[in-house]
Amino acid sequence: MLAMSEINCIKLLMNQKSFSINKIAKILGINWRTAKKYADDDQVPQENVQKKSGMMYEEP
Repeated sequence: MLAMSEINCIKLLMNQKSFSINKIAKILGINWRTAKKYADDDQVPQENVQKKSGMMYEEP
């Protein structure tokens, strides 16, 4: 999975710069299918935040 900054970069290149999927894939060094997946998708994937557990992280 790509980092959020890379996903935002794909969307910027596609929407504002009007680059093709192949050109975006070459610029970022990713597979064209990955570039297409994130360029065409309107929803941005949510980052998973794992809750830390243990004595040190628990509140009294």
